[in-house]
Amino acid sequence: MILTWIIFILILSVLILVHEFGHFIIAKKLGVRVEQFSLGFGKILFKKKKQDTEYSIGIMPLGGFVKLAGDNLDEYKGKPDEYYSQAPGRRFWIIFFGPLLNYILGFLLFWFIFFSGYPTLTTKVGGLIDGFCAKAAGLEVGDKITAVDSKRVEYWEDLQKLIQSDKSGSVKLAIIRKDKKITVDVKIKGKELQDSIGQKRNFNLIGIIPFDEIVIVRHGFLESVSLGFQKTAQLTVMTYKALGYLITGKLSMRDSMSGPLGIFFITSKAAKLGMIAVLHLVAVLSLSLAIFNLLPLPILDGGHILLLGLEKIRGKPLGIRSEQVINKIGITFIMTLAIFVTYNDIVKHFGSQITKFFVK
Repeated sequence: MILTWIIFILILSVLILVHEFGHFIIAKKLGVRVEQFSLGFGKILFKKKKQDTEYSIGIMPLGGFVKLAGDNLDEYKGKPDEYYSQAPGRRFWIIFFGPLLNYILGFLLFWFIFFSGYPTLTTKVGGLIDGFCAKAAGLEVGDKITAVDSKRVEYWEDLQKLIQSDKSGSVKLAIIRKDKKITVDVKIKGKELQDSIGQKRNFNLIGIIPFDEIVIVRHGFLESVSLGFQKTAQLTVMTYKALGYLITGKLSMRDSMSGPLGIFFITSKAAKLGMIAVLHLVAVLSLSLAIFNLLPLPILDGGHILLLGLEKIRGKPLGIRSEQVINKIGITFIMTLAIFVTYNDIVKHFGSQITKFFVK
């Protein structure tokens, strides 16, 4: 449990540090004075001032912030090193670079995982499901599938992809059974299941379960770069699809959103699987943080970018009163969302214990 807490705090700290460093470094490069760089909230554990910036670490590792000189209109004095003295284009980069660094971190971690090696299941059959065609076709536990319709396969994920992409209704499997090579024709059966973002769709199934045989897969440097880009793009598209389903009501917020408590339990599971699983979790969370922060909602980076766009169109920023109202709306939204996801996580992970307590 202690190790899980340490890993959990390190993950949050890295994600926040990378995000805030993005805002910090570009502000510095553009000549904007950074008054404070804080990691965490609450009681200050560490504080040090260097030049114009005060660096601090708070006891609660659930956030962080960079305070720029003149970054709200009621304290803006018109000095050249203040945030609001910069042109909208320069302010855009200060805002955008935080999510961008999170996005880059996600890609780099995926590249590292592909390059250093990750565990994956082989195509060895570990079980047969009643009511599907693999058992009727004569497949046996221990069979190793080497090809699907003459296309070579080594890993379970590739085997699944080839079966899913089949349009003919059956596949010819090349199998090694006790050092003998045989081929088996297996009919495909469609079944409606939930996909990775909770949407029901038809899956091609032949009724086999993987054997608990794992190998480490490594790729070359350039191939890992390509695979890292593909994985990053795939997760980006999936995340935006999920957001679209949330907006249209096709996906439940209760089933799809997690807060710090939910992330803690996910971290606990990842820690048991090893370092690669933890790095994969950090990559996914970093990409999710970048995408969430770029949503055009008040107080988020995307909301600030939207206001910059309005300022560009109007030729002047919003007034102090408008800025205060928007910030209050943003804070209320974030607080409401935080309460909802925390309540959701408590019910999801402790619901049965709470019910037993009250039943007693």
